[in-house]
Amino acid sequence: MAMAFLLSPFFCLLLLLSSTAIAADIPIFHSKAPPPPASSSLFDSVLAAAHTDPARLAFLSQKATAVPIASGQQLLQSNSYVLRARLGSPGQLLLLVLDTGSDAAWVPCSPCSSCPSSNLFLASNSTTYSSLPCSSSWCPMFQGQPCGASPTGPTPSPCTYNSGYGGDSTFAATLSQDSLRLALDVIPNYAFGCVNAVTGSATSLPKQGLLGLGGGPMSLLSQAASVYKGVFSYCLPSFRSYYFSGSLRLGPVGQPRSIRTTPLLHNPHRPSLYYVNQTGISVGRVLVAVPPGSFGFDPATGAGTVVDSGTVITRFVSPIYAALRDEFRRQVNASGGYSALGAFDTCFSTDEVSRTPPVTLHFAGLDLVFPVENTLIHSSARPLACLAMAEAPGNVNSVVNVIASLQQQNMRVMIDVANGRVGFAREVCN
Repeated sequence: MAMAFLLSPFFCLLLLLSSTAIAADIPIFHSKAPPPPASSSLFDSVLAAAHTDPARLAFLSQKATAVPIASGQQLLQSNSYVLRARLGSPGQLLLLVLDTGSDAAWVPCSPCSSCPSSNLFLASNSTTYSSLPCSSSWCPMFQGQPCGASPTGPTPSPCTYNSGYGGDSTFAATLSQDSLRLALDVIPNYAFGCVNAVTGSATSLPKQGLLGLGGGPMSLLSQAASVYKGVFSYCLPSFRSYYFSGSLRLGPVGQPRSIRTTPLLHNPHRPSLYYVNQTGISVGRVLVAVPPGSFGFDPATGAGTVVDSGTVITRFVSPIYAALRDEFRRQVNASGGYSALGAFDTCFSTDEVSRTPPVTLHFAGLDLVFPVENTLIHSSARPLACLAMAEAPGNVNSVVNVIASLQQQNMRVMIDVANGRVGFAREVCN
């Protein structure tokens, strides 16, 4: 019998476009919302979603605009959060994955070989669509194929490029431009990849495309810098929520005034990622002892701590996670011991535990205390809970700590590139 697990407020559903005279909300939802509780196990859903983390880590204005966010599980069978956008003129509706660790936007275009979705962008139906030539200044940014030594023909060759996502799939795309609409905002001539073919497994590939919110030159924040002034925030709702209640808030207006912030660190070798200066971690009142330099930021190796919307569960490098896990187990003191389930190695019977200690992340100028629903996942079928964190995978990103979406649930996360800071504020967006 499958265990039915109840994850307290996190990953959530689809997009309810709303606006006021002050702000237009763009809902965010989780693109793989679970089936009805009677026929599913939330724990199994999160467990399966967490399996994509290692591949994910390997790849790793004057008005407010807020786009609804929701969990994409129900509609797209994806582990990501999505928002509703319109591309082209007239606008064609697409559910784009919200990704703070990527820059380049892309959508599957008709025709497309092996694309995982039947909802393809029809460039021929848009009066504002154009492909960009290989001589475009955008082409090198997307790592497009250079023009030949002697281009022939009446028109320049289009810029084409190949890219990967999630570590197990690649796609071929034509660099293009068209009008992008987010809530009430229209961004003309937005550069994106028009995907024409997919190779390899497409299970981790966003079905209707991706909107990059990273820190690099191809991202939404860079392409719409004059509109959004280098600032955005988001609130990710519960994985179990069936409402379209999360939001992506674009621009400096409408951001929380009392939000606590920590400096944003810039890594020139990985400009897409949002690094923060983590200084420690506590379990209860105990500051976890880790080897010196474990939290160090090193642009050369990529070491440090990043805030990411695309990774499912928070990962720490091996010495940090081992120390965190051991201290958490010591304080919980489960009489029946601990078991491992998938990515989680600290699961225990809640009948044998009187309390669980809070986990606090320490950053420069900021202490972030996780509520219990951001720390544990619980079974609704039996008294079982697991520490919802894990060790970083043993790949090129084994030196990177990632504060992931499960720990960000029901929290306003603000990225302010213009002022070099990252903020966190408690906000129930279920």
